[in-house]
Amino acid sequence: MSYDLAIWFPDQRLSDEQALQQYHRLCDQDISGLIPHPSIDNFYFELYKIHPEIDDVPDDKIEDFDFCPWSVSHDLSDCHLILSCVWSRTSYVHDLVLALAKKHGLAVFDPQLTKIHYPTDL
Repeated sequence: MSYDLAIWFPDQRLSDEQALQQYHRLCDQDISGLIPHPSIDNFYFELYKIHPEIDDVPDDKIEDFDFCPWSVSHDLSDCHLILSCVWSRTSYVHDLVLALAKKHGLAVFDPQLTKIHYPTDL
């Protein structure tokens, strides 16, 4: 089991329920309704510098969740990013992602709580 978060550029304000529908579309590889934005790549690269993707973790660090808290590879496009982390690192990852999202002007959707966070609200 993992803890998931979705990140995208908020060109429009969605309700929590509308964001859940958008998240479900993303899980089905449907990026319609989102626009490409350079902030996605900027967010991704800054996050990668802090915690590399699971596929890039050296064998001797594979169980080190402080080094890499991800449970699977990220789902990334120029419109969105979906992250999945191990449960033991949920609070840390949640706070880190919200802080980076605010910095880059991105929205974060938490499907566990059905809650969308906008950069102006963070």
